[in-house]
Amino acid sequence: MSEQPRPRAGRTPQGRRRIRGTVSSAALDLFAANGFEATTVDQIAEAAGVGRRTFFRYFRSKEDAVFGDHEERLADVAELLEQADGEEPLPAVCRAAEAVLETYLADPAVSLQRFALTRQVPSLRAKEIASTDDYQRAFTRYLRGRYDGEPDAALRAAVAAAAVVAAHNQVLREWLKSGAELDARGRLHAALAGVRGMAATWPGTLGAALDDRVGSAPA
Repeated sequence: MSEQPRPRAGRTPQGRRRIRGTVSSAALDLFAANGFEATTVDQIAEAAGVGRRTFFRYFRSKEDAVFGDHEERLADVAELLEQADGEEPLPAVCRAAEAVLETYLADPAVSLQRFALTRQVPSLRAKEIASTDDYQRAFTRYLRGRYDGEPDAALRAAVAAAAVVAAHNQVLREWLKSGAELDARGRLHAALAGVRGMAATWPGTLGAALDDRVGSAPA
């Protein structure tokens, strides 16, 4: 019996993720060695062992290659939240935020490389901010759906998502600035416990605040 040919790496989700990771890693190494502006797409493709067309199949630009795992992280977050229907909404979002942090902690060298680059290249800083917004939108959308039918659902969802993302980003920045020495897991866990504690008073607090503003509005 003849052996079946193996599928090409890019034909499976795992293979596509592996290629994206290889290209992104090559890009980060070249940016660190030669500078972002001086590095070309052709150089990245050659270092990663792929063609120029393959690079653009996975990334639209050099900036995108710096955040090579962003789409996978977003997809993982969406899957995690989809599987959390039996869980309370805000704890589920907090758990998703902790899962995102774990992806940074899993490879400190890459995380620190990326952090150094984003401090040096304005376009990368803008890309980083946009990626943060993606998480906040995903969290807000999920919470809004789970709070549907409750008072001030949209407002509560937006405030809660913003608080979770702010806590995550602050802890992540502290960890990166510490050279990956900070206990980021413990710090984020404590910060998110604080967010959940504040959120427990939000339904009444937000409603009262809105009533006060309406009542005090000029005629």
